[in-house]
Amino acid sequence: MTTLHSRIGFEIELLAPPGSSRRTLADRLASDHDGQVTRIFHTDSEPSLVPGMGHFWHLTPGYVVSDSRGGPLAELVDDVTLVDDLRRDHEEARVGSSMDTRPADAVPPDDRSYRVLSDDPRLLRLVARHSSPDTPFDRALDDVAVLFGSTVETIGAVRRLRDGAGSSIALASALAAGRERPCEIVTPPLVADHEAALEHLLAPARELGFAVPVEAAVHLHLDGAPFRSVAAFSNLVRLFSWWHEPLRTVLGTNPACTRLAPLPSALVELVGRADPRGAGRADDWSRLQAAAAGTGLTKYADVNLTALVTERPVRDTIEVRILPGTLDAADLTRRAGLVERLLARCLEAEPVPRPKSTDARGAAAELLDLARAADPAGLVLSAEATARRRR
Repeated sequence: MTTLHSRIGFEIELLAPPGSSRRTLADRLASDHDGQVTRIFHTDSEPSLVPGMGHFWHLTPGYVVSDSRGGPLAELVDDVTLVDDLRRDHEEARVGSSMDTRPADAVPPDDRSYRVLSDDPRLLRLVARHSSPDTPFDRALDDVAVLFGSTVETIGAVRRLRDGAGSSIALASALAAGRERPCEIVTPPLVADHEAALEHLLAPARELGFAVPVEAAVHLHLDGAPFRSVAAFSNLVRLFSWWHEPLRTVLGTNPACTRLAPLPSALVELVGRADPRGAGRADDWSRLQAAAAGTGLTKYADVNLTALVTERPVRDTIEVRILPGTLDAADLTRRAGLVERLLARCLEAEPVPRPKSTDARGAAAELLDLARAADPAGLVLSAEATARRRR
């Protein structure tokens, strides 16, 4: 068993079998823990088919599972990157494959399983704030229409809300076939017994026939505060740029996973010009932080550092996005333990070195040596020291 030392939030991408859904797993987890399920709206974006418009923002059904004391166990939400398995199932259904027949206990239609779309995330947040996820489709958007002094139009299978000038606010439509099956398990920050806590979530998923999707990944969220310095931030960039390929090799990154990319070259160059010893005052960090924000940094990289380049992030974490999908808690914590050690190495004053080996196997071995030499407890001590300074 791997012992993890840090506060870590896990995001684990799974797929329910045909005839099941993420609600099925939510109900099972609530039953196992004498808890309850609460329907929520989950916000995400999806590619747009409208010329000149990169993407839409949307709300989709998600579920918060709590335990017998009301404490959070997990959120179960959709993930728009999980499409290949659904596409294959749809093709099999089209040609009449017997594998796609719906079982007798298939999930019945749900008049609350719809999505709400908008081209403006600010408007979508307003819709979410003034709409209940439990509202049935035939009344979707009615409550928020009151804010605009408008009414909702029904056009075929779509409900559309426009303001008094005719500008579109949001649309509501049924979920595409199969979109109830993707299931991203989002845990609260786990602080102890990580493997046991994960097994409580993954064992029921295995029993219910959930699978690892083609594009699956696991994301780790760790406290960002310890990395808000020139030295630590620079080491993070060195680790995930200089060791890009060895990291993917050692962690077993899924080559089919989407929304991954190396860190921007402009960011790597910026760090290369920073003080290699990481010494300096608070304003040194402020200058690096502001400059890093202008390098094209996005969340869709091997490591998401966007929270570190703003003073008031929604969630002050670094997000490591290159772990492969899994239903095995022991395998997951083993890989997370390696990440934890490497991040602890980034907190040391000495700059993270470049790999010496030119071949993939040698560089991977060097990376493992780098991790073995680090003390994962350093992450905890640094996080506690940061918390004390803030108090």
